[in-house]
Amino acid sequence: MPDIDDADAAGVLATLLGCPPEMLDVSLDQLRTLAAVHTTGTAQRAARALGREQSSVQKQLDNLNKAATRLVGEALVVKQGRGKDFLFTPTGEEVVDLAKRTLLAVTDSLHRSRRRVGSTVTFGTTEFTVQFLGAVWPALREDFERRGVHLNIEHVRTRDLWHKLDGKKVDLVCGSFAAEPGRPPTLDYDLLEWHRERVALLTNLAPRELPDTPVTAARLPGLPLLAPTAGLLSQFLGRWYGPDYRGILDVIAEIDSLNYGLNLLTAQLLHGCLLTTERVADAAIEGRLPGRGLRKIDLADDYQPRLEIVTGIFARKGERDRYADDHPLNLLWNAFAKATPTRPVPTVLPG
Repeated sequence: MPDIDDADAAGVLATLLGCPPEMLDVSLDQLRTLAAVHTTGTAQRAARALGREQSSVQKQLDNLNKAATRLVGEALVVKQGRGKDFLFTPTGEEVVDLAKRTLLAVTDSLHRSRRRVGSTVTFGTTEFTVQFLGAVWPALREDFERRGVHLNIEHVRTRDLWHKLDGKKVDLVCGSFAAEPGRPPTLDYDLLEWHRERVALLTNLAPRELPDTPVTAARLPGLPLLAPTAGLLSQFLGRWYGPDYRGILDVIAEIDSLNYGLNLLTAQLLHGCLLTTERVADAAIEGRLPGRGLRKIDLADDYQPRLEIVTGIFARKGERDRYADDHPLNLLWNAFAKATPTRPVPTVLPG
């Protein structure tokens, strides 16, 4: 077996030493550019995505085409004309696939190494949970800075929480999900539960149109509603009224941003209701978010299934156990554990 291993090693070394110069001149940056062109379709759109000049992108493509032609007798990408997407040859498709796999593998390896040595911890937070991190960070800042640990903060939308965790884009994330009251959540993640709350309506309708009494499940379809395009609150509507809830409810607008919906109602550009969390509704009423002149209306208890919002800190299951107690990931997690629930952070929302 040692002889075979030595022979294999010698063969690998010979192959490495015999790499054509044209191949060695290809950089990771060029491969990234090629993959970006493949994804976007043109050099112009790729240049915009990469934040560089179109001429720079085109020059890299030209160099790659020259190298490929010398190596295999076929260019990688062919320009078809103004306004048309580039055509990738069979060789080009293979190189793009190799480029994506190589860049993703290198990036993932770097992230794994950073997590292992604890030089970087990436924390994901939604717009309305960033204050949780702000509350515990002061106690950790000096230790992190002394040890040269970089805390990377990434904005994450609620609908992307699990994708970011599963894809190892973040190490910890603070966010929310829908759960049934009185039942422990069943998640394939480690969870520090922070608090639970119900959803409510914010409205600019007059009291004669919508009295200050809880809105029943039968009443909601008759109200003009600003519905979220995706995310946590759309999950509530989908579980209450089915996947085609937009055909059941009176949806007067679809919104992708809470603040946009609040501003539409505050400016009286639309008259209706916005489904949101109780904390956000209270912040709008108290002037910490847009919401001048709006009223908060509770929902009745007859919605099925009964749901509430659980907010907490999430990590990949069992990952923290692989690190020492003084690893930055565990230090950050333990700081949150000390703050909840007996010493909760202030419930101040950005405004």
